Amino acid sequence: MPTDHEKGSRGLIWARPERAAKGPAPSRSRGQIAEAAVALADAEGLDAVSMRKVAAALGIGTASLYGYVAGKDELYDLMVDRVEGEDGPPPPPSGDWRADLSGMAHKIRGSILRHPWMASVAAERPSFGPNSLAWNEYGLAALDDLGLTIDEMLIASEIVQAFVRGFATRELAEQQALQRAGLDAEEWGRVLAPYVESVERSGDYPRFSRVVRDAHVPHAPDRQDLIFATGLGHILDGLLKR
Repeated sequence: MPTDHEKGSRGLIWARPERAAKGPAPSRSRGQIAEAAVALADAEGLDAVSMRKVAAALGIGTASLYGYVAGKDELYDLMVDRVEGEDGPPPPPSGDWRADLSGMAHKIRGSILRHPWMASVAAERPSFGPNSLAWNEYGLAALDDLGLTIDEMLIASEIVQAFVRGFATRELAEQQALQRAGLDAEEWGRVLAPYVESVERSGDYPRFSRVVRDAHVPHAPDRQDLIFATGLGHILDGLLKR
């Protein structure tokens, strides 16, 4: 198998042609490799993604897989770009920057909820695959006519993406906690009710008691969607304030 030096010397996977100019055609495509790795991560978690397991899913030897990708980092690059493209290419800019950035934010959130491992992998390092670049270009294009410098556009885009990743990560953590407890949200509410009532009676937390009595959002069936949309709106409102 390749040494670390040999892996690094091959350069970025996107800078290499998928098929060499000479020699036999590859028996597996990058798309097939990405599909197998994504399926494995979705089913068993990111820790399950290894060169050996992906090779087995493709019906090839581990050494053969190294002929396509230098290691797990390149597998992750392929996985992220495949997920970035699963909703299709970006639409044409609408001319409404808020609508365009909002649509992109909802798209990112949906991808993370479908593929929980994306929250960490996509944040670890920038992705330069064609689908990732297309969506990055779309987000910057939405901001291009607002009088911002390119640095301000980049920072604004990063702020939106950081909010989405953070929100979706917390959303996933809550879902996973309920799964571990073997409860749904309604059942968990019933479990909490006696304790929450005792907190209210104590009078020690008046604002928390107001949330319990008067707030609509915590009790809404679409609570996560409401919080996300409201929070995203506040983020977008603040992007042009300087």
